[in-house]
Amino acid sequence: MDINNSVALVTGANRGLGRAFAQRLLERGALKVYATARRPETMDLPGAVVLPLDITDPASVKAAAEAAPDVSLLINNAGIQTGTDLVNGSPDAVRHELETNVFGHLEMIRQFAPALAGNGGGAIINILSAMSWFGGKGAGAYHLTKAAAWAMTNGVRLELAEQGTLVTAVHLGLADTDMAAGWPVAKIAPSDLADAALDGVEAGSAEVLADQWSRDVKSRLPMTPEEFNDAMDRALAALTAA
Repeated sequence: MDINNSVALVTGANRGLGRAFAQRLLERGALKVYATARRPETMDLPGAVVLPLDITDPASVKAAAEAAPDVSLLINNAGIQTGTDLVNGSPDAVRHELETNVFGHLEMIRQFAPALAGNGGGAIINILSAMSWFGGKGAGAYHLTKAAAWAMTNGVRLELAEQGTLVTAVHLGLADTDMAAGWPVAKIAPSDLADAALDGVEAGSAEVLADQWSRDVKSRLPMTPEEFNDAMDRALAALTAA
């Protein structure tokens, strides 16, 4: 995958990680960048082709796929976090996160897969999280959706291999965006995250661990659940105390 010759579409491109992806794609010489948002009037990125898109609305996703048939790189970035627990939290909020973070991304892949095949295979980037592998109070729903999105990413990678589409999972701890504004800890810069993901695609990588936090969390997966939880408790305590 050559970013310099790609036609990319970024979901949730009006701010945060999505805007950083769209900007870095333009700076790295992408032929065209479709920057999408539920409210396209909030886009302020010169050089991008702005499209309206609500990834939870199948009709909106289909319309975007019809408007952008030349896409060779799909970046599934749009997502939400409601701060909902699984047992005592609102079931509607849990479903809303699943509809956005899992089924919204899957519908994007389903609608854009034919275009990617027709444009040489191309690539898909799914923005996941270190919370694909651990949860916590107030983040049970988010953990559920990111774990499910990780499994979905692994599944579609196998299904799209025959058409030559690379599917790259990108994991990170926290990025310096509005979503993480309340956490007084070290965060990866959105532009650095975008570059790590795009470099991974150019290298043909199926997975990108974009920061030390995501690398540390994944390295603990062979532990028993008890050992893993103890290690994560210590790591989170050290992170918040730093």
